[in-house]
Amino acid sequence: MSKYVVGKISQYLIVIFIILALNFLLPRMMPGSPLVYLAGEDVGLMTSEEKVAVMEEAGLNDPMIVQFGRYLSDMVTGDFGYSYQQKMPISELLLDRIPWTLLLAGSNLLISTVLGVIFGAIAAWKRGTKTDVNMLTFFMFLSAMPSFWIGMILVSIFAASLGWFPVFGAETGWSDFTGWERVVDISKHLVLPLVSLVLISVTNVFMTMRYSMLNVLGEDYIKMARAKGAKEKTIKYKHAMRNALLPVATVFMLSVGFMLSGATVIETVFAYPGVGRLMFESVLARDYPLIQATFMIITLSVIVANLVADMIYPFLDPKVGKTNG
Repeated sequence: MSKYVVGKISQYLIVIFIILALNFLLPRMMPGSPLVYLAGEDVGLMTSEEKVAVMEEAGLNDPMIVQFGRYLSDMVTGDFGYSYQQKMPISELLLDRIPWTLLLAGSNLLISTVLGVIFGAIAAWKRGTKTDVNMLTFFMFLSAMPSFWIGMILVSIFAASLGWFPVFGAETGWSDFTGWERVVDISKHLVLPLVSLVLISVTNVFMTMRYSMLNVLGEDYIKMARAKGAKEKTIKYKHAMRNALLPVATVFMLSVGFMLSGATVIETVFAYPGVGRLMFESVLARDYPLIQATFMIITLSVIVANLVADMIYPFLDPKVGKTNG
């Protein structure tokens, strides 16, 4: 077991270093220059010497190896630097945006997992019936729909046409809502992006649960339980569903890692002020420090979630622990 843990941690350390290197190189390989965001609208009036001075001040004219060393040092110490575009410390930006993404993506994760497990179990239990076929057709249809298209349809119907919900944002701007008024306002802004995310995410859980449940229903202990005269509800919930949840638990842990990045498209469609939208804005602005910081936060969340999943998997499935012990 200890060798398994040490081996996994070593693998993830190597992965982190590779990702750090790619995180540094890829933004600098994109076409365009951050100069306009460093110098402002008057960049066209600047002389070549003034442009060089601005780039020097930002440290972008240093040799790449020097920039990389400074970047690694900043990442280790948690100093993400200053945003060219937003004109403020990146740590403040992240602290402001992360709670909104956690609210949106976390709510989606819980709702889509519960719905996927319930409907997946029902479909597997009624395999081959109209219920199963209709559920499969519906969820496959959802999985084929582009996320931005679903978001735009919801906006056009429930926001623009019916006016039931706000069109964009996480709360009403320049409002002085407090207490329950603010909770209601935030909830109204959350509904459409959350529904969009749930419709996109639920199919993965549904298919995993259905497939796992079908495998479990074919096991000998299920047949034995039926032979002993156990009630169908007992077989379904106590024996089948409980054992079918192991793959779903793995999918859940992996989804936790993608919480900060999985809502990027939806956050952009609804102008929701989360980390995903912040990353999108930083790429458009060639804001290297902000790109590096957002990508790094998202990458670490994915790696940590994968590591936790690897650590708890032997406890969920003892055969894994024995195999790697």
